Amino acid sequence: MTNGFEEAQERRNWLERLGEKIPGFKGFQDRELRRDVDRLQREHLSQEVGRLKVAVRGKARSYTDAGQIGMLHIFDRLDRKLDGLAQAIRFADYGVSGLFDAVKIYQEELDKLYQFDLSLLDDLSSLSGDLAAVPLPGQGDARDGLEQALRRLELLEEKWSGRKNVISDVVQTSS
Repeated sequence: MTNGFEEAQERRNWLERLGEKIPGFKGFQDRELRRDVDRLQREHLSQEVGRLKVAVRGKARSYTDAGQIGMLHIFDRLDRKLDGLAQAIRFADYGVSGLFDAVKIYQEELDKLYQFDLSLLDDLSSLSGDLAAVPLPGQGDARDGLEQALRRLELLEEKWSGRKNVISDVVQTSS
């Protein structure tokens, strides 16, 4: 993902560009745009987690169809954890403050939050690689690969829960 805020600014229509000429309106408009970009980034992350969930379910189905149900409990844990992570991402706090909030969050601080969110894409890519490395039934032992994916997912959950700290740091830096 590139800098969504700059791309969204470039796509403004003529009325929005005219509004930029009104004193104070541009700041309000930019904050609303940042709110939208933040939401879109989190939706994208959540969709990526959902894609991984589909992959986990597909592999679990392969094991079930092959009658190898010994690993299904790990597949189930992965599925539940992915679902929880997707929900946490989807419904996380926005990374911007409102127009009349006592604490304003400025662009540099927002960039830190955006970079944090975007770094999660790299982590999701690594998790995707772990899941792809889990062998199909009859092609090797899945336990090590599943446990590696589970460990990486737990680290990703921990990292995501640390987003609140990033937001706190952003707010403290801004105030």
